[in-house]
Amino acid sequence: MRRRWLIAFVMIAFVSLTGCETLPTVSDEHKGAATGAGIGAATGAVLGAVVGKDAKGAVIGGLVGALVGGVIGHYYYDQRRSENDTAKKYGYDASQGTLLKIEDATATPRIAEPGGTVELKMTYAFLSDQKDVQHEVVEKREIRLGGELVGNPEVTMQRSGGTFTSSVPLTLPETAKKGLYIVTFKVKSGKVSDEMQTSFTVR
Repeated sequence: MRRRWLIAFVMIAFVSLTGCETLPTVSDEHKGAATGAGIGAATGAVLGAVVGKDAKGAVIGGLVGALVGGVIGHYYYDQRRSENDTAKKYGYDASQGTLLKIEDATATPRIAEPGGTVELKMTYAFLSDQKDVQHEVVEKREIRLGGELVGNPEVTMQRSGGTFTSSVPLTLPETAKKGLYIVTFKVKSGKVSDEMQTSFTVR
């Protein structure tokens, strides 16, 4: 059953307190949501508190270099498959331990203009030998231009088994440098991890 959650967040810059804000109600399309933040300064790493009965975690990250002045939007996720359906898809058995696999990673649109928004979305499967128990799963999105790290939004969530799609919208600054941006999506739970790359071009 889809339920609406009102999500609030607190932006805390490492160098100063930037303020508080209440976010709009999350649509029925998404089962849970975390936070977004307006990140501008080169030192603009932020901490976003997640409010909600079944959403516990925090979004941190920053934009530097070529992406200074851009904005990281509201992180959200949707559970695409249940724990049982995911186990059936992978022929999973508890003796395999933890299964963590990124199924898809996209940056949409693939060609963007300065000031435009690129949605950084990934879908991954997570299963554990402890059924119906929640585990810490860390999601990272590392953005590089010419090999230089220019953005690294990260979220830590508590997940039980299933297949999840999560997204972080990135609004580019008007001054965004042209070129090919490589995005490395990473997920980790305990000692198990997986990663996948995609890219977008600013023209």
